[in-house]
Amino acid sequence: MNADAPDFFDVDGVGIAVQHRPGTKPPGIVWLGGYRSDMMGSKAVHLDQWAAETGHACLRHDYSGHGQSGGDFNDGTISRWLEQSLAVYRHFASGPQILVGSSMGAWIALRMAQELGRSGDSPAGIVLIAPAPDFTAALVEPHMTDEQRRDLVDKGYFEKPSDYSPNPYIYTRGLIEDGRANLVLKGIIETGCPVHILQGMEDADVPYRHALALVEHLPMDDVTLTLVRDGDHRLSRPQDLELLTLTVSALAERIAASHFGN
Repeated sequence: MNADAPDFFDVDGVGIAVQHRPGTKPPGIVWLGGYRSDMMGSKAVHLDQWAAETGHACLRHDYSGHGQSGGDFNDGTISRWLEQSLAVYRHFASGPQILVGSSMGAWIALRMAQELGRSGDSPAGIVLIAPAPDFTAALVEPHMTDEQRRDLVDKGYFEKPSDYSPNPYIYTRGLIEDGRANLVLKGIIETGCPVHILQGMEDADVPYRHALALVEHLPMDDVTLTLVRDGDHRLSRPQDLELLTLTVSALAERIAASHFGN
């Protein structure tokens, strides 16, 4: 499959764009992108290339309203994107998997781990990049202006300027309200697997203290936190991408050794 020709997998009538590279070497890698990001971003592509070179399977998809997938972005919620991610995972992934979640994708990854754990199918490992679990309640709602609050009531959404695009971020009432139903930083999070967090200390979007708070909610898991002193939210510089693949590679080797004794 080439980068321009994804598979389209139907989830509740929406065509979800999927890139699945089969592998010969467990575990597989599952990419979960951020809010308004897509599977052709630099970290996702870099990880896919690493997987191709090392023989690991790599599974990527675009949430509805993102990238090449169908659906309206403004209809998106954490629950909807979680449902799509679980459907793609259950259809395409087999054997032990590492969930790699970036920003909002880290929230999706943690929710996936909770849902998969209920069926006895916990991921083998998780890597979180600039994790933004509960971002709607913890990072958006507390900083809304009076005008934005009025827009949320009157229009059903409000806009916020983006540092990464000329188009503003759009936050809908549905997203905000649904976010409250998916909060994970309200108690103990049990993923059932080792978790490695990569966080930039110069992240203006998700303060590194948010990652420290997340660690406090993972007392049952083996958690490693790597702080990148000069790293921003994207963590997409060459040295950041190298750190990502080193982290995933080390976790993959650990998982292979524990699962297969090699």
